[in-house]
Amino acid sequence: MSQNSNPAIVLRKVGDIAIEQRPIPTIDDPHYVKLAIKATGICGSDIHYYRSGGIGKYILKAPMVLGHESSGQVVEVGDAVTRVKVGDRVAIEPGVPSRYSDETKEGRYNLCPHMAFAATPPIDGTLVKYYLSPEDFLVKLPDSVSYEEGACVEPLSVGVHSNKLAGVCFGTRVVVFGAGPVGLLTGAVARAFGASDVIFVDVFDNKLQRAKDFGATNTFNSSKFSIDKAQELANEVEKLLGGNHADVVFECSGADVCINAGVKATKVGGTMVQVGMGKNYVNFPIAEVSGKEMKLIGCFRYSFGDYRDAVNLVSTGKVNVKPLITHKFKFEDAAKAYDYNISHGGEVVKTIIFGPE
Repeated sequence: MSQNSNPAIVLRKVGDIAIEQRPIPTIDDPHYVKLAIKATGICGSDIHYYRSGGIGKYILKAPMVLGHESSGQVVEVGDAVTRVKVGDRVAIEPGVPSRYSDETKEGRYNLCPHMAFAATPPIDGTLVKYYLSPEDFLVKLPDSVSYEEGACVEPLSVGVHSNKLAGVCFGTRVVVFGAGPVGLLTGAVARAFGASDVIFVDVFDNKLQRAKDFGATNTFNSSKFSIDKAQELANEVEKLLGGNHADVVFECSGADVCINAGVKATKVGGTMVQVGMGKNYVNFPIAEVSGKEMKLIGCFRYSFGDYRDAVNLVSTGKVNVKPLITHKFKFEDAAKAYDYNISHGGEVVKTIIFGPE
């Protein structure tokens, strides 16, 4: 493709994805960098916007460039840039907060109400040839880390953030409900942080089989358990922990039965982190949370240092993201990639879209 073109994968409206030409961005802020995007992962949020046009308060009202799990190469830098240089290969943290929010000043910029997050209406995403980013939201990729692995740093950073919130360390007993991409990576980070046990729970055997590549010490298929059997599910999980409750539960499924079983499987004084998105309102054992004096923590994306630490986990071999990547598509076949993800949801874990060249 021409150096003078800037093709983008645009969600025009619900069910309509097309390649459009967008203006080549110019650097106006001296701390910004122009990147050539090399690899982008498809996220569940992209699929939500494609199929329904919205997630919560974020509603698609105009055409939007998709993608936020990207890596790329620096092709131009602003006059004040010192952290990267032309030619550097980088992972791109896709959310830029405002300096003028209390949340940012408190050191929790992921909660900034003015966050400009790629591919979240009305902000355009990263599935484009050229993309602008501030230099301090880029993390260099060592030569040993591929662009595809670099694109997986975004979901891996969620796993890093959730483990930091939970305080996972050497000897922690962990249960992960939900073996999708974020669940798998959360479990893998737990093992890298020193967890002695990582039990994965899911309804699909193929996902549980894959969990063995992501630090699973054991797995359990929960497909036979409904919401009224949450205690029985918790009992089965505890058996796999040698009769012990979990120190930390990561709920990555959003399913009612798993949320309930997660609370029941958490030890007195333990911690449960709600990573997955489910319904707005669920049947919830609140009395048990109080009676155990357990911590129930919400998790939203990632914050300072999480992207850097995620790249370090990959580059040192402590977390292998390669088994996460099950499908790859060329840039010009992006629409097919989204449709494939929808029609083959049971077999797809992470799809990578390359380029454009």
